[in-house]
Amino acid sequence: MRYNWPLYAGGALAAAGGWALARRLPRPAARLARAGAVAAGWLLACSTAATWYVYDLSGLHGYTWLDDLLPDGPGRHLVVSAGLDETSRPVAARHPHASQLIADIYDPTLMTEGSIRRARCLVPPVAGTVAARPAELPAPTATLDTVLVVFAAHELRRATDRAALFAETARVLRPGGSLVLVEHLRDCANTAVYGPGACHFLPRGTWLGHAAEAGLRPAAERRIAVMVTAFAFRRPGP
Repeated sequence: MRYNWPLYAGGALAAAGGWALARRLPRPAARLARAGAVAAGWLLACSTAATWYVYDLSGLHGYTWLDDLLPDGPGRHLVVSAGLDETSRPVAARHPHASQLIADIYDPTLMTEGSIRRARCLVPPVAGTVAARPAELPAPTATLDTVLVVFAAHELRRATDRAALFAETARVLRPGGSLVLVEHLRDCANTAVYGPGACHFLPRGTWLGHAAEAGLRPAAERRIAVMVTAFAFRRPGP
């Protein structure tokens, strides 16, 4: 809520304003104003409850679900964030013997969402994080077992930038290595609770298409807390 407070404030004002305005309008218009107020309030309540469930009540940040995608652990891995890293610490705590690199692809000229800017101010990068670009990840070719991209790829709004990130991920992965991609999808479940806000997410087919273009094959897929999808894409090899 701290990252997206203007949206919450706008929703609350729309609900309260529509209800108050209805008192001053003739009956047909008043009904529309009340309906709009109820819709705004309902969407605000649903999105808040869903976000609370996904990020605070579910096991999303415990990363136990990662065992289903990577039964042997992440090995030598790279965590890619886009201004807010909530992955490197819990993964390192769960796999203390795995070598970890952290890259931040945040670019204020490309990622103009206010929520990212506020998140970056409130949660500074983890020590040792390397500034990177989608087409330049800080790892030699074919040296990583896993690349973790959690709630970061969708912040690249241009398809060319996302394609570059997938291609670069394929470069740094060893044969048989995995890309773990975690995202909300533009699907029925997310649209039901986030309404128009779900347009910020991308369809499942978009991610499958980027992986295919980079030569990465679907290896596993898991739904987390109903509204989050975790993919494992594998680089072909032994």
